[in-house]
Amino acid sequence: MDLPDPRTALAAAASVLRAPTGAMLEPLSQALAEFLPHRAVAVLTGDCARHPMKAHGEAAITEKITSAELARVGGTVGVGQPWSGRARLAGEDLPVLAVASRPAGASGGLLVVVTAGGDAPTGPPAELVQRLWDLVALQLMHRAENLPPADLTGNRVAAGERARVIAELTSTHAATLQSLLGTLRSRTLDDAAARRTATDLAVSALIELRAAADLDSTLSEEPAGAAFERLAGKLAPLARHSQVSLELAGPRDRDRALPSDIANTAQALVRGAVVTMLEQDGLSRVRVSWEPEESDLHLVVRDDGPGTLAAGALALRRLAELAAAVDGRLSVDAVPGWGTTISAALPLSPPAPPTSDAALAALRPRELEVLERLARGLRNRQIAEDLLISEHTVKFHVANILARLGVGTRTEAAALAHASGLATPA
Repeated sequence: MDLPDPRTALAAAASVLRAPTGAMLEPLSQALAEFLPHRAVAVLTGDCARHPMKAHGEAAITEKITSAELARVGGTVGVGQPWSGRARLAGEDLPVLAVASRPAGASGGLLVVVTAGGDAPTGPPAELVQRLWDLVALQLMHRAENLPPADLTGNRVAAGERARVIAELTSTHAATLQSLLGTLRSRTLDDAAARRTATDLAVSALIELRAAADLDSTLSEEPAGAAFERLAGKLAPLARHSQVSLELAGPRDRDRALPSDIANTAQALVRGAVVTMLEQDGLSRVRVSWEPEESDLHLVVRDDGPGTLAAGALALRRLAELAAAVDGRLSVDAVPGWGTTISAALPLSPPAPPTSDAALAALRPRELEVLERLARGLRNRQIAEDLLISEHTVKFHVANILARLGVGTRTEAAALAHASGLATPA
């Protein structure tokens, strides 16, 4: 396999580094094609919370590949050590060349190249891919450190949402396992009863997971009393066959409306705290209280255990991340011999969204031109013809506009444009 002329390689690297962050894969793929025939390239990076995974190439691969598949490949690749082999990607067993880079101070990133033909290359071609990816990873780090305010806010929101989802799934998984273990270890149940109970718990957990998405999408707020009753139902299996007494003190104001994201986060926090406490020895009682105040929902979970839980423990750090994802606070007070108290305060009012004028101030002049035409109802091809640019460039600008404005659809972007006076409804 012939390597490109050094001048060609440098020119290709320059084209990749000049490309906008969201559009680096296409020139990167073109640069690699000079010496490495391939079907697709995919990236998994820790320096972009909003879009950590990107792919370019054949649709049969790029539309099916997942971050979990890339993460599995990443588990076999050392930083600075190219890896060639076959990996499960997009549901197929494919030949790949994978390289990882982690500049000082960066989270690092993984590049996976799905090669064409037979086995993936080794030796100088793989080393050249590694050096090119080292440059790209360094550029990604610098761009992540110097994001415009609107992009930085969007990345923080995305990172917070990711932390919330991970913590909630961890809490749900741990609670299910704790309930199953409690059932199987119970001395009051015979084998047949334990199997029936364990089966019921597993089925209930599956139903809860399947219903979670529907609940989140249909409820915008929920009475505090109803939310606490849902929590009680989730906690009941944890202590059903345990020697630990679980005391639940519901809210005094049961009709107080709670935002659904706060109610769901509160349930995940309490359940995670209870699961963590039940893992201790020498425990006889856990008390849970839940009270909405003027501006916050206050949660307190207290046990009479050994009082040795540390705020830095992995399980409690995850709970703190979950609280922080909704701008909440979590504290741990452990007194040896007297037990542990985990307290949290979750805000009941969402942060004020930026005004339309402030949001539009983050846009560049060309993006404002594209937004104005988008708000008038023009499609991408019409915008391209009007501004004498390619339709691909319009798509790139629209993606940047949505990201900078913190919205998910063209309709939302158009509404902001109308509200600011940038465009008038057609």
